[in-house]
Amino acid sequence: MKKILSTILACALLTACDSNEVADVSLGLLTTKDIKISVLKDPLIDGVTCHIANVEADLDFADPSDMSISCRQTGEITPAMLANIDKSKSGEVVFKKSKSILFKSLKIRRIFDEESQTLMYLSYSTKETSGSYKHSLSTVPLWGTKAYAEPAAITQ
Repeated sequence: MKKILSTILACALLTACDSNEVADVSLGLLTTKDIKISVLKDPLIDGVTCHIANVEADLDFADPSDMSISCRQTGEITPAMLANIDKSKSGEVVFKKSKSILFKSLKIRRIFDEESQTLMYLSYSTKETSGSYKHSLSTVPLWGTKAYAEPAAITQ
């Protein structure tokens, strides 16, 4: 029993120490909830950096589902980078984080809007809360990058 408790404590400490965390804002003295802000570099598009803010509740079995995301171009974006991404309507998951022991996750999905030449980053909860799946969207236009393709070039 002692070994199980120490394993659970070690896991809790490891999950609390997120190497991508750049800010931790307390929501007050009488709460165990904090707003954590993490940085995420897109694994295939090096020139995109996202910041994700979400509430984490220490000592709870589930974190709240609310979150926000903001993504910006922070470096070069090339056609070669775009060639490697999933261009389907549903895009691809580029980040996933557990939010409870009951299968709730925070996911970040990259979707490419070819017509507007924009990368979209959708953050969402995988579990319905109060009749809604919480989500947030941020976009990174390719205008001004090497990866930008003129609309006429797309249709030909």
